[in-house]
Amino acid sequence: MARLVVERDADGWTVVVRLAWWEALLARRRAVRVQRAWVAATGVEPDWWRAMRGTPVVGRCRPGRFCVGEREHVLGRDFVAVRAGVPVVVLDLRPPAPFVRLAVSVPDAGEAARSLRPGGHADEEDGAEEASG
Repeated sequence: MARLVVERDADGWTVVVRLAWWEALLARRRAVRVQRAWVAATGVEPDWWRAMRGTPVVGRCRPGRFCVGEREHVLGRDFVAVRAGVPVVVLDLRPPAPFVRLAVSVPDAGEAARSLRPGGHADEEDGAEEASG
């Protein structure tokens, strides 16, 4: 299962989606990294399929099970790593982010979303912090 991690680097805080080996194989990438400043809004979607929009471009979807990879729609591209039965953290991003939205299934989606909002507890940490998963 994908992990959502907040890391501190030279450019400030970075949100990292780290994929499991099988997800990385299907998505053709190991991780997605975006600056935390690019996060415009966060939310939790209990139904994994509602977090997805558009059509698959890169990756794999298995109806009723999972979807991992990039999806294209009229607003741009989203990156999803979602599984059935697991709540989804939805991050809406602003330019110059490579995606319009990140949607990641994590067991404690509420806590992960809170940690990514402005003023979240990741601001006080010095090193890497696993938001959830």
